[in-house]
Amino acid sequence: MTGTVMDRIARSAATVDTSVSSLDDFHRWFKTLAAAVEESTRVRPIPFDEMRGWHTQAETGNLQHDSGRFFTVEGLEVHAPDSPTAHWSQPILCQPETGILGLVAKEFDGVLHFLMQAKMEPGNINGLQLSPTVQATRSNFTRVHRGASVPYVEFFQDMGRHRVMVDVRQSEQGSWFYRKSNRNVVVEVSGDFEVLDGFRWLTLGQLHRLLSVDDLVNMDSRTVMGCLPYPFSAPRGDGAVLPGIETLSWITEMRSSRSLVTGRVPLRYIGGWHRGDDLIFHESGSFFSVMAVDVRAGTREVASWTQPMIQPHGTGVAAFLIRRHAEEYQALVSTRTEPGSTDILELAPTVQANPRNYAHLPQEARPPHLDAVLEAPAGRILFDTVLSEEGGRFHHARNRYLIVDTDPEHEPRVAPGQRWIGLAELSALLRHSHYVNVEARTLMACLQGVVGAEFR
Repeated sequence: MTGTVMDRIARSAATVDTSVSSLDDFHRWFKTLAAAVEESTRVRPIPFDEMRGWHTQAETGNLQHDSGRFFTVEGLEVHAPDSPTAHWSQPILCQPETGILGLVAKEFDGVLHFLMQAKMEPGNINGLQLSPTVQATRSNFTRVHRGASVPYVEFFQDMGRHRVMVDVRQSEQGSWFYRKSNRNVVVEVSGDFEVLDGFRWLTLGQLHRLLSVDDLVNMDSRTVMGCLPYPFSAPRGDGAVLPGIETLSWITEMRSSRSLVTGRVPLRYIGGWHRGDDLIFHESGSFFSVMAVDVRAGTREVASWTQPMIQPHGTGVAAFLIRRHAEEYQALVSTRTEPGSTDILELAPTVQANPRNYAHLPQEARPPHLDAVLEAPAGRILFDTVLSEEGGRFHHARNRYLIVDTDPEHEPRVAPGQRWIGLAELSALLRHSHYVNVEARTLMACLQGVVGAEFR
């Protein structure tokens, strides 16, 4: 256990084959598990009235679990006068519990490895994806479902016995969740323990390679990886970089100058949305729908269940434009206000949009730089992978994640609400809650493997 935490993370990022696991071994292991899961899993859409353990509240039309736990589907009225659309209403998922997204780390032969789980979620487009050691809501790890216990959750309930490397509450998708946070945490352990079926040790370098595979590393793994204190700049003293007062002041100014007023309302009465037997959908056919699914899964804590899910329409785009500036890389970040935001706005990718959702809006409402990203020359694209979003609540939700190196001769215009921020400073912001949104955290994990090698 030599060197600073950043040194040890950099060493793990530089290691792609170890005596513990090679990438070839991983792919064989994962392929075998995926085939078994495919045989034992079935997810099918059903009418809302066929959900077991869920009901529609008579007065409100909200969808709620009979236990009163897990989450509800409610309505939300939104007033955002600074947005292209100043007022709208929509369904929203309300889940006040703070879940755990936890990675167990351990050193083998002087290199940090992370215990990853091959996990099936009902919304995954391909069934099995690579998740953190623990990915569980409070209702799950307190066993409200009366199913099996969550493996390894004890490492995150008594962390005083372990070395904490990351521990921060972070937001989830503010367009679909109302003020939802999860605890992103990494603990390093030293003792031996049994590695259960479906779990495998991987280095950070191996995970970076796997990020380039479509729909493999899930969102919960990516957000925790993005929070790791990664060395994005040349060493300075002890390696620590703090957010600058100019950046913090700019974020505070943006939050103070924007208006966002939201109110939870009965799902039954939100305007522009209609409920059928098996879908709640917008009258335009855009945005997303709410559906219900029946799940059979032999590899989960509960073998069968039903639930509502958000079903997005189309694949989104999340992209960072980056540049080399002096001795560091910078990303062009946007400030993004979403209806479920906890504190008005968070820092987001340069572009974060579902192009289909803008088809009915005027050209001036089209997000800045969207066309520049989609039409970027192949030689400028450093990363381009389609990755799934949270499969426990969203059905086949995917974004195309891109990192585009800008041409120094033709730097992009900085639109209102945007700012160039160094990657080291952006990473430092991730040690604090609700500054950087979940899509940007995915891109930070991807950037570790794309440009981070230069500073290792």
